[in-house]
Amino acid sequence: MSRRRLLAGGAVAGLGAVAAVAATGDPAAGPAAASAPLDPGTATVPFHGPRQAGVAEDPPAHAAFVAFTLAAGTDKRGLARMLRLLTDDAARLTQGVAALGDTDATLAVLPARLTVTFGFGPGLYRAAGLRSPVADLPPFRIDRLQTRWSGGDLLLQICADDPLTVAHTQRMLIKDARPFAAVRWVQQGFRRSPGMQAPEHTQRNVLGQLDGTANPRGPEIEPAVWNPDGSTTLVVRRVRAEIEKWDLLAVTDKENATGRRLESGAPLSGSQEHDEPDFTALDDAGLPRMPDFSHVTRARVTDPALKILRRPYNYDGVPNALGHPDAGLIFAAYQRDIARQFVPIQQRLADRDLLNEWITPIGSAVFAVPPGCAEGGWIGERVLT
Repeated sequence: MSRRRLLAGGAVAGLGAVAAVAATGDPAAGPAAASAPLDPGTATVPFHGPRQAGVAEDPPAHAAFVAFTLAAGTDKRGLARMLRLLTDDAARLTQGVAALGDTDATLAVLPARLTVTFGFGPGLYRAAGLRSPVADLPPFRIDRLQTRWSGGDLLLQICADDPLTVAHTQRMLIKDARPFAAVRWVQQGFRRSPGMQAPEHTQRNVLGQLDGTANPRGPEIEPAVWNPDGSTTLVVRRVRAEIEKWDLLAVTDKENATGRRLESGAPLSGSQEHDEPDFTALDDAGLPRMPDFSHVTRARVTDPALKILRRPYNYDGVPNALGHPDAGLIFAAYQRDIARQFVPIQQRLADRDLLNEWITPIGSAVFAVPPGCAEGGWIGERVLT
């Protein structure tokens, strides 16, 4: 089966047999947790299912977010050809099988919990002549957005526990998307490596904060993240950390800005990370233990259906000539409805979050994450046909 036939759309019927060799599990069951072989390099996450992988699973250590701008004139038929090809690539690579035409097949044998998650921007829906389920975020006064980190018609979120696996997958997918789209931006991030701490332990960002304590967990994920058809939405924000200004603060000042103890992650009104914040508690001076301007207070959501699932990755670029760091957070948030869930939280943060003194949003993009696909199908099939 040649790649030319795939590009021409002539091998669609054969994709099922091809993908079946690479896939594991029951397609009706959806992506499951990664298998646990003795060798972590061979661990896989099923690709096929009613929902896409790479959302609710424990995030791997490395990620690349790759956004594309569609070529002029790309229509619904062209999108279908591109997505058939990229789906086949992803289905193979996530199971440790080289993509068709892969000239470096030895780099595909260790998937290391590789997931590839597809997101559709508003421009993709316009190209297909369809109404977009997502719209660009409203402007926030704290934003200092740069074009080079914003927007995008198609997103591929590539995550794995091995950076070489991520790099190889990124190269293969970009190469096969080239006839249809150009790379708009790439953001590469990292978390703690496997084995460094327990999987359930909350990750830290480059400011030293535990990030994701208030995430929905267990049964809370369903109403917060997944639509009935298996779709969800994704917001990607690039947030620069003003680390050198942050370093000037005493620990107490940092904790007042965040509303949590830096060491334990406990709210200032509690003693354990997952204690519920008590916004009525007063300190010895009669002041609220949880300041109204703290990040925790401003981001607080009590209705489980209105929570967002934070799946952030740190980034650390090349320092400038003066040695000033280029570091921060690739803030990825999944939710059913961006306007109903993400926007109100971000507006409260923009209005009165003291942490804004030490962080700056410099990139922003929104994507609809379509349902997964069964063996023989392709991501976006239910949207474009």
